[in-house]
Amino acid sequence: MSDGHDPSQRPLAGPPRTALLMAPPTGCGPAASAPPRSPYRAMPPTERSALWRQRLHEAEAGLTRYLVSRGDEVRLTEWFALQAEIFADLPEDGAGPEAWQRIFFRGQALMERFLVHRYGEAVLADWARSNAEVHREVEPDHGRGAADTVHRIARQAELYGSECEFDDEQPPAADRAAVTITHCAIWDYREQARRTGVRLTLASPCTYCTEALSANIRAKGYTPAHRLIAGPTGHGCRWEAADPGTGADTPEEA
Repeated sequence: MSDGHDPSQRPLAGPPRTALLMAPPTGCGPAASAPPRSPYRAMPPTERSALWRQRLHEAEAGLTRYLVSRGDEVRLTEWFALQAEIFADLPEDGAGPEAWQRIFFRGQALMERFLVHRYGEAVLADWARSNAEVHREVEPDHGRGAADTVHRIARQAELYGSECEFDDEQPPAADRAAVTITHCAIWDYREQARRTGVRLTLASPCTYCTEALSANIRAKGYTPAHRLIAGPTGHGCRWEAADPGTGADTPEEA
């Protein structure tokens, strides 16, 4: 899977639009008839909603932290207007995960556009690292070491209905853990959005996603490694987290 520019994903004319997409199918893993490969194929709605909210908090708090760290002047009226758009029409208490998914998608699109318009695409890596500092504080540690980091990736993939699996021969452990996303549903949503006229800020979702996941793993004290996959099942990736003393089997891609 390449981060190169895809002419079919050039920004469309007209004002930016935010993707309000259909809810992903429940489950992270192959079709229901196949043996379960991830414990998160059926996260309950309350857990899904909570993870969408946490991801939005990590991204917005991380952006606030990043803008402060730059030390340059940010026009507060623009920043307040962005925050108002991000948090407009918040779901009521008890709302389902689809409602929080909509808010997250809108917020992520607005924040990406805000940064890229002002500072260029290269700053997304800095934003990812700032978000990871928030992630380090708010993502619970369950005492499983490196396995905690890849279980978060699996839970996040499940939100989109991506297909993922853990290794049978080397299940997640405290010193090393890995998960493979065999089909990334984020690509599906982006194509659906593009066909309906949504302006995509990035040519590839991997541009930001790989930076963000790598930064989250590092923030938890582990060495990340990833490999992008493209094949019959579509776009995907493999992620590893290892104790710094053990290293990683596969080099991390740029």
